[in-house]
Amino acid sequence: MRKKFSAEIEIFIRRYVRDLNEGVAAVFAGAGLSRDCGYVNWPELMREVAEELGLSVDKEHDLVSLAQFHVNERSGSGGLARRIIDEFSEHAEPSDSHQILARLPIRTYWTTNYDQLIENTLRKNQRVPDVKHQVSDLLTTRPKRDAVVYKMHGDALSSTEAILYKSQYEQYYKTHEAFVTALSGDLISKTFLFIGFSFTDPNLDYVLSRLHVPPHARREHYCFLRREPSTPYENEDAEAVRYRQRKQELHIRDLKRFGIQTLLVEDYKDIPKVLRAIEEQFLKKTIFIAGSAEEYGDWEKNDALNFIHTLSSSLIRAGYRVVNGFGWGVGSAVINGALDAIYSNPEKYSEDQLVMRPFPQVASQGQDLGVLWQQYRERMISLSGIALFIFGNKAGQNGIENAGGVQKEFDIAVAKGVVPVPIGATGYMAKELADKVIADPGSYIPEDLWLADELKKLNESSTDAKVIEDIVLGIVKKLAGA
Repeated sequence: MRKKFSAEIEIFIRRYVRDLNEGVAAVFAGAGLSRDCGYVNWPELMREVAEELGLSVDKEHDLVSLAQFHVNERSGSGGLARRIIDEFSEHAEPSDSHQILARLPIRTYWTTNYDQLIENTLRKNQRVPDVKHQVSDLLTTRPKRDAVVYKMHGDALSSTEAILYKSQYEQYYKTHEAFVTALSGDLISKTFLFIGFSFTDPNLDYVLSRLHVPPHARREHYCFLRREPSTPYENEDAEAVRYRQRKQELHIRDLKRFGIQTLLVEDYKDIPKVLRAIEEQFLKKTIFIAGSAEEYGDWEKNDALNFIHTLSSSLIRAGYRVVNGFGWGVGSAVINGALDAIYSNPEKYSEDQLVMRPFPQVASQGQDLGVLWQQYRERMISLSGIALFIFGNKAGQNGIENAGGVQKEFDIAVAKGVVPVPIGATGYMAKELADKVIADPGSYIPEDLWLADELKKLNESSTDAKVIEDIVLGIVKKLAGA
């Protein structure tokens, strides 16, 4: 089993996964999200500016005012704009947190960052971001978008229009009223995760202080903060430690005014671990069904197809998504079962719960068909957290043989951390895979060793189809944390 976090974080994970499934999860990213990628945070961005003013950034807390002083002294913001271009135009690789957030089905991203990491990471994950970094962008909608990235303080590539200093922040609700309105609406209708902010971050204070969400419409949101350490920093006494901790306590209470619940982590490195737990739990609501069948062995054909149909239908009715590659002799029953459940109650179930990925039958763009199939398998399986394997045979030159494609899908699933559940009672490759997992669970299901006993029950050829279905549903529910 995965590492357990604090009770507050475990509750957050469950609730955020629920919001992901309902399509109402959102992210608000601060500078800390990009810092691990090599970009500077606000203090580092302002360090040279402070030195030019004869000040020390280490002694200043109101960095927005510091930027204003620089504009006043230079009679313009050209120097600050130049700093933005220099610091944020360089290419940087996305962090683990960027990658996870891009893979999750989040459709709304807000950020005060000037870099392009969020939108670029979305593109790398075959998503289409609609980027809004100035008011005029809000007037248009990018076709086929599946995510909106609101860069409320601008973009490094348009640095002269970026929000940098105090007078801009003070006038923001006038100059960028449309952004404030859009954010206020999202804060009512979506659940936000604030990530990459410290409790001294000026951006967070300025953003929140200008939002006007009535108390009766306030939704619960979440914010990661690092717990103030109890050990003294260099040249710090016990009184200073208590002061830091007390100030954080007060800040946490203040965030509750905006409906933001604080999630304390001991180290910022824990945040990607929490995000990974969210992704794992979310993916376990999606079941990949692998298999093919030229024949059904000890099963009558109609009984086998009815079993597949009923299993697929039951998964949909239990609230799961089903992914299938239309395997010969299996795929049609999977799809029919899923659609039967979906159309039986379209207000409760959705066509989004069925993901079909038929394999290409003709090579294209100069790629070998085998290479294309491998890519299809990897993309398809990466959508899921649990993989069921049933039957798995094909017609070979010397008669019926176990399907090598099902073996490949098993290998991909294990490599990607997808939990394999071969139903050995269906025979063929599924039986071969079940024997393999049962014999060495530590290699295939290291975090779910309890599953080996369940697979033994599914490995008995005499097991009734209804019993198999019940066991599989029980396994899926336990793996998904239901």
